[in-house]
Amino acid sequence: MIVNEIFYSLQGEGFLVGVPSVFIRLAGCPLRCKWCDTKYAWDYKAGQDYSIEQIAQAIQEYKCKYVVITGGEPMTNPDLPKLTQKLKGSGKHITIETAGIAFVPAIACDLMSISPKLSNSGSGAELDLSVLKCLIAEYEYQLKFVVDSADDLPEIKQVLSKLNNIDFSKVMLMPQAATRDELLTKSPIVTDLCKQNGFAFCQRLQVLLWDNKRGF
Repeated sequence: MIVNEIFYSLQGEGFLVGVPSVFIRLAGCPLRCKWCDTKYAWDYKAGQDYSIEQIAQAIQEYKCKYVVITGGEPMTNPDLPKLTQKLKGSGKHITIETAGIAFVPAIACDLMSISPKLSNSGSGAELDLSVLKCLIAEYEYQLKFVVDSADDLPEIKQVLSKLNNIDFSKVMLMPQAATRDELLTKSPIVTDLCKQNGFAFCQRLQVLLWDNKRGF
């Protein structure tokens, strides 16, 4: 597996925000979202080749139960099920961060953190609702929608209306922000949308604490 980086930090997003976690960033993503903050991991060769055993050994350096497999887009890696089974065997809590573009069965995953890409991403990719439905039916999940402005809400509602097996308590709205100033500016807008529609607010703790600096 090509690993872009392995690092220890706090979970910045979702219902586990603030939890100390080891992040495994796998290389490669077929999407090209205009506001992506990990463009350095887009290329499938952007990293070093690790065996699954080497990855498991690397994260043992950190005395931490929580592991986050991110990218790139980890669901496009054919060895992902083997990696999760290895990590689960050592008692880790596993979160997978995905755009929800691929369904892979038999993943040892405690939380599938799905962030479907809306038209505001500029990726040009259409949502595959059948994939989202399969992920939601198969795994414990959270849905994080990136909000650039209040104009994104109708599209979010349209997507949710087509996911007939959705648990609305697991839906979160997250401000699109690459910097702390952007986060502070957009957070009140997203907060109001959450209050008006009963969604949870998704913090971006990494941006709040470290601005747009990499390596934290």
